[in-house]
Amino acid sequence: MLLNEKLGIKYPIIQGAMANIATAQFAAAVSNAGALGIIGTGAWTAEQTRTAILECATLTKEPFGVNVMLMNPNSDAIIDVICELKPKVVTTGAGNPGKYIAKLHENGIIVIPVVPTVALAKRMEQAKADMLIVEGTEAGGHVGELTTLVLVPQVVDAVKIPVIAAGGIADGRGFNAALSLGAIGVQLGTCLLVAEECPVHLNYKQAVLSAKDTDTVVTGRSLSVPVRIKKNEMSQKFIQLEKEGATKEELEKLTLGSLRRAVFDGDLATGSLMMGQIAGMLTTIKPLATIFTDIMHDSQNQIYILNTLLKRLHD
Repeated sequence: MLLNEKLGIKYPIIQGAMANIATAQFAAAVSNAGALGIIGTGAWTAEQTRTAILECATLTKEPFGVNVMLMNPNSDAIIDVICELKPKVVTTGAGNPGKYIAKLHENGIIVIPVVPTVALAKRMEQAKADMLIVEGTEAGGHVGELTTLVLVPQVVDAVKIPVIAAGGIADGRGFNAALSLGAIGVQLGTCLLVAEECPVHLNYKQAVLSAKDTDTVVTGRSLSVPVRIKKNEMSQKFIQLEKEGATKEELEKLTLGSLRRAVFDGDLATGSLMMGQIAGMLTTIKPLATIFTDIMHDSQNQIYILNTLLKRLHD
C-alpha cells in the first residue's frame, strides 16, 4: 500500500516542514494540490500552533499534518494543542517523540519521525512510530551524513514499519528510485521552494533556479548541527571560522536571523538559503499542482522506458 492510500490523499507525497516556509497557508495549498501539507511549528508557542492549525483547517478540507521540533521548550504544550485539534499526521525532528506517541495515537494521530540513521529508525519503531521519513544528506536544511540511496534500503531492511524517502527527489526518476528502494512515498522540500504558492522571497526562488550541482555546502559540522545551504558570503565566512576554531557563540552570532533574512528579505549575501543538492535540476517556477502532476507523469514515462529496456535485456 502506497502512502496516498494510507493517508487518504491523491499523491504519495509529503511536504517537508521547512522553517519559516511551512505556513498554514502553504500547507493548505499543498494539501489542496493533492499531497500532504505540513505546518512547521519550529520555535513557536502552543498558541501560535493553535492559530495555524485552525487557519489551515479553514483553507483545506484535505488531510494535513504538523511538524514538531522536539528541542522546542514548548513541545509539551504544542502536543497538547495537536491532540485537541487532531490534524491527520504529526512529523517530528530534533529529538525522540517516544513520550508523546501513545497520547497522539489515543487521539487518532499518525506519528512519523524524521530519521537520518538506521539506529534511530530502529528506536523509533520500538517507540511505536507509525512510519518513518528517512532523509539523506542531499536534502536542504538540517541533514545527516548518509545519502538517500544507501540509507533508505538499509532502513527498509531494518524495520517493519513503512518508510518515506526524502532528500534529492524532484522528478519521476527520483520518485521511482525511492519506490525501488522500498519506500511507500516521498517527502519533497527543495523543489517546492519554487512553487508559485511558496511564501519565500522571489530572490530565494531565483537562487534555487540558478543553483548548479555543486552550489550547496554543509555548515555547522563542528557544532554537530550540519545544515545544507547555498554557497554565499555568509556560508564562506562560517566555514572559515569553523576552520579557525571559532566558538559556538561566535558561529551562532554569525547566523542569527539568517534564515529569516533569506526567506522574508531575499538576502542572498548573508541569508541562510537552505536548499538541497537537487536544486541544480530545477529551472522553472510552477504551481504546486503542476509540480505534482509533472512528477507523476514523468514517473509513468520513466517506467515505460525502463520496462522497454528490461524487456530487451531479457529477450
